[in-house]
Amino acid sequence: MTPESVLEYPHSAPPPGGEALEIAAGVHWVRMPLPFALDHINLWLLEDEVDGAAGWTLVDCGIGDDATRALWERIFVKRIAGRPVSRLIVTHHHPDHAGLASWLVERAGAEFWMPQAEYFAAHAMREGQAGYGYDNTLAMFKRNGAAGERLSLLEQRRSNYRSRVPGFPSSYRRLMEGQTHRIGGRSWRVIMGYGHAPEHAALYCEELGVLISGDMVLPRISTNVSVWANEPEGNPLALFLDSISRYAELPATTLTLPSHGLPFRGLRERIAQLTEHHRLRLAELHEVCDTPKAAADVLGTLFRRNLDTHQLFFAMGEAMAHLHYLHNEGRLKRSVGGDVVRYVQPTP
Repeated sequence: MTPESVLEYPHSAPPPGGEALEIAAGVHWVRMPLPFALDHINLWLLEDEVDGAAGWTLVDCGIGDDATRALWERIFVKRIAGRPVSRLIVTHHHPDHAGLASWLVERAGAEFWMPQAEYFAAHAMREGQAGYGYDNTLAMFKRNGAAGERLSLLEQRRSNYRSRVPGFPSSYRRLMEGQTHRIGGRSWRVIMGYGHAPEHAALYCEELGVLISGDMVLPRISTNVSVWANEPEGNPLALFLDSISRYAELPATTLTLPSHGLPFRGLRERIAQLTEHHRLRLAELHEVCDTPKAAADVLGTLFRRNLDTHQLFFAMGEAMAHLHYLHNEGRLKRSVGGDVVRYVQPTP
């Protein structure tokens, strides 16, 4: 069953670039372009009050390039319209969400809010520190079977985080699980999610029945869940599946505002689809590991299409995440000798 057959989309198309569409009371939808196969990100403007006057809170940024800055300038003229911006909230450190954080904070004079793990991850990514250096990533991919043409493509990619996040704030205010923030006279609760990023913040407003889900729940594609070189033994898929199960506790009528794709209703149905998607992929991986397989060996099982270099990078991390999940459940054994890590079904 496809997402389209069970999800309800209140709007069939996004707002044009540089414009905003009010999608719920006081909640405005903005879309910015991305230079990837996933070619857009949704951002949100929340009507707010600043010192008793009408103002705004912004949620997420877009990447740090001239095209995105130019579209933001149009938003400042046409929708923000001189009203003060009290806060910039960034859900997590990935460049499409955090790229223009410094510029927007300075441009708007806003406070900067972000989860602590995401704040430090952004700085570490920009500096290639704390295990985020690209040489660490290449070494991890080689140990998990990347070789030949695939390894050459990954070696050419290098890290482009700093070019897409050209600056980053030197101070912040911390978003934490369970916090409630008053925005525009309404309460928005922070719900943390894990697995896609270290500490991803979603925002839920019970009064409006709206969840800003960020990347944790997307309507048409599955969220990337990868093992990263700074936590090479991590089990991010277990964290991700546990996180999305908690979103299923929200009301069935919740309007979900994702970072990619169209806003939709049918949150519980989508979570069930995503859970089943991963169950099937895990079952397929378990089956093909009747003989020892490295992560690079199972890319064709998980991704039945040609992968460009950008997609290959994330596919390797996701293959590792699925294999780690099966290993942690005891459904696969892992060989630790030699230069390449491989996984195989336990002998009866």
